[in-house]
Amino acid sequence: MKVVIAPDSFKESLSARHAAAAIARGVRQAVPDAQIVCIPMADGGEGTLDAVLSAAGGARKFCRVLDASGSERQGAWGLLEDNTAVIEMATAAGLELVPPAFRQPMTACSHGVGQLIKAALDARASRIILGLGGSSTNDGGAGMLTALGARFLDAEGLALAPGGAALVRLACLDTSGLDPRLQDVAFEVACDVDNPLCGASGASQVFGPQKGASADQVRELDLALETFANVCAAHLGVDLRDCPGAGAAGGLGFSALAFLRATFRPGVEIVAETGGLEAAINDATLVFTGEGRLDAQTLRGKTPAGVARIAQRAGVPVIALAGALGDGYEALYGCGVTAAFSLTSGPMTLASACANADGLLADRARDVMRMWVKATIDLT
Repeated sequence: MKVVIAPDSFKESLSARHAAAAIARGVRQAVPDAQIVCIPMADGGEGTLDAVLSAAGGARKFCRVLDASGSERQGAWGLLEDNTAVIEMATAAGLELVPPAFRQPMTACSHGVGQLIKAALDARASRIILGLGGSSTNDGGAGMLTALGARFLDAEGLALAPGGAALVRLACLDTSGLDPRLQDVAFEVACDVDNPLCGASGASQVFGPQKGASADQVRELDLALETFANVCAAHLGVDLRDCPGAGAAGGLGFSALAFLRATFRPGVEIVAETGGLEAAINDATLVFTGEGRLDAQTLRGKTPAGVARIAQRAGVPVIALAGALGDGYEALYGCGVTAAFSLTSGPMTLASACANADGLLADRARDVMRMWVKATIDLT
């Protein structure tokens, strides 16, 4: 029996690698001689760098960057053997880096993402995979572009302050100083959302509250991004604000489209391709996947849906494990998930569930495998 284990991370509790190891432990408790293949997954957000390096090898690199609040920290990125750089924007400007009480959505800046890109350029990367997701910023990627040499000026010709709110005063965009090496690099954005930049489905209104923005701040940020989009449209001669994915990572997707000439792909596809997931699944008996929460949104490019679709093409059943099963998770049955299970074994707090996720995940995988083996024997 061959079992492929391909989960995403379980936020605030387990990385994808540790989640895969926990599931594997449970499978072995039930079926000691099972052939187990672990392929930790991600969809462009947190854990993308770890997942790609785990699957494809390569070197982890480090450089000093500014985080979303302007404090210096060590940022990480990866360089694969084929000269592809892997950058996870959340390692420089991620929401999980900022405690809830200290989140500042109006001034949070993506400058550190640009610094990671510069480090990749210095290493002569010919291709850059840029993972978008888990951001604490809402600045449209202005900070990233500033780090790469662009200038954002107000009506008096003065440089704008960092952060999304300041973009409402944007009058002039000067891109003459953008790093010329950007022209020689192919950017591929790994992204799990298709939101536009502005409006009801845009970066500010959909994701701003998750980053600590009040209702009034959401409106201000949306207006600021609209101003940014207007100036960029005049500067470029084309309006990209409504392109799918422009609203990803607080609008950083917009700047990736407009100024890095990036192509967009679902992050789970990129990680699956790098890790050889399809080949591993083709002769598998069963696939496990999962993440912290399964609901109707999981269908929109999240890891479990992507893994299930690959398995569905191969005719292999899929078990999804999650910390919680939310509204509409049953829609996953249509894309290849055979059954889904919550980890909790009884009433418990979120903090307790997160603290005990490793054991809960192993227990659930063990129980599923015991049921699977028994059903298989009875059917034969």
